[in-house]
This record gives sequence, C-alpha cells and structure tokens, in this order.
Amino acid sequence: MYTQIQYEQRDDSPTEDHIVWLHDVSWEGYEQLLAMRGDHSAPRIAYLEGDVEIMSPSRTHEAIKSLIGRLVETYCLERDIAFSVLGSWTLKSSDRSRGAEPDECYIFGDPEVERPHLAIEVVWTSGRIDKLEIYRKLGVAEIWYWRKGAIQPYRLQDEHYVPITASQVLPGLDLELLTRFLDQPTTSQAIKGFRKALQTTANDHESS
Repeated sequence: MYTQIQYEQRDDSPTEDHIVWLHDVSWEGYEQLLAMRGDHSAPRIAYLEGDVEIMSPSRTHEAIKSLIGRLVETYCLERDIAFSVLGSWTLKSSDRSRGAEPDECYIFGDPEVERPHLAIEVVWTSGRIDKLEIYRKLGVAEIWYWRKGAIQPYRLQDEHYVPITASQVLPGLDLELLTRFLDQPTTSQAIKGFRKALQTTANDHESS
C-alpha cells in the first residue's frame, strides 16, 4: 500500500498535533486508510498524488477549530444566512488524485451543492502536504487558514487561490473582530461576546 513512512511525534502536550506521512500510496491504499478509520472524525487524512498525511489533532487544535466554527454559525444566525455544517466532510476525487478533510466546512444557501463554499484549516503543526493545492482541484470556493492567532482567507480565482482581505462567501463579516473572540476562556463567553458585538454593529448601521 505504501513504500515509505515518516512519523513526527512530539510530547503529549495538548498543543502538539501528531502526524504520520506516507509516500507512494495508491488511490486504493488511500481508500483503505479511510475505511480503516471509519466514521470517526480523527485522525484526519489528506491525499495528494501519492502522498498521505495522517494527522491526529491536539486538544488545542480541536478547541480553536470548533470555536471558529461556532462563531461562523453565530454570525450566520445573527445575519439570517442559511447554512449547513459539514464538519470534517471527506472531500475527494480519484480523477484528480486528491482528498482532504477540513477542520470545519460549510455550505451557504442550497444544501445540495457538491462542494462546500468554505473550508477552515487550523495550521498548528507544519504539514508537508500543500492543502491549498488539494482544495484547488476539488473546487472549494474559499479557504480560511488560522495560523499564529490570525485568520488568512483565500479565494479560488482562475483555478488558483489568491489571498484576500475579507471573506467573499460571508460578505460583511469582520474577520479581525471574530479573531478577537478566540482568546476567551470559554466557548460560551466567546459566543456571547461576539453576538453582542454583531448586534452593536447592526444597531450602529441602522442609526446611521
């Protein structure tokens, strides 16, 4: 199924992801790995033209990705935007030899579309597979990379991802405002604070 293995394991700190890389893996081998993992959300498995990354996210990684997701959902509820939560939906294409499982992903509007409009990736431990290259061929419209406390959005344009300063799938969302609430001690405090900030912004716009 594979001919080379590389393994990166650090201590058991809650901030460190654990990653295994496999090389020269066939598409059938990738499918077998997915089958062995089953319906669990972890480890998350990425595939790019024979290279595989198997990542077991740390507690901190999971906490950040979940909180970003909850704040996205809070924004949609406050702005009356229809959305569907798809979590770490396995996105793959045998024709393009690519597969990925984002930390979180969303569809906005029609829930029957084939690909999410937004995928979120928390980059806590450096990987060796170019996730943007995977998503590019899978046709995901927008990717958010959280890295070192900041969110950088990328938009698929002319079959390439370009960095953008504001989300285009969620126009009006202030990503800097959202990011400020990722440091709250609890999820509930973050959601309440972000909701209050959104309501204040909406009231200010109505007054002006």
